[in-house]
Amino acid sequence: MKSIAASLRRLSLAALTVVLVVSSFFVFVPSAAAETYTIKLGNDKGMLAFEPAKVSIKPGDTIKWVNNKVPPHNVVFDGVKNAAKSADFAKALSHKQLMMNPGQVQETTFPTDAPVGEYTFYCEPHRGAGMVGKIVVEG
Repeated sequence: MKSIAASLRRLSLAALTVVLVVSSFFVFVPSAAAETYTIKLGNDKGMLAFEPAKVSIKPGDTIKWVNNKVPPHNVVFDGVKNAAKSADFAKALSHKQLMMNPGQVQETTFPTDAPVGEYTFYCEPHRGAGMVGKIVVEG
């Protein structure tokens, strides 16, 4: 009788341990990791365009800007056409320094508290040629 009781105790302790270990995976699973999206400055065919011209992201995500074709390029967020309605916020996201060489990289990380909505950006030297794009921050 004692050996049956001891075996049942060990079996219930093992089952409890398994339940605790499995449930801890659900408690300690990190939230979704931030993503990084690549946007080329100048498309592969040599056109003055961002590729892709529109990207949907979540707050906390990063945009990797890669200087591709027909430099110089930069990335300037429009101080008026942005969901934050803030010229200072747009300036903080921008990279006004010209990238002269193909392959150069800049990154913009949207804050985790970035307002949801559209953010228009452009290349200063090629804005008149239509080199404009949008980032859509989704909730």
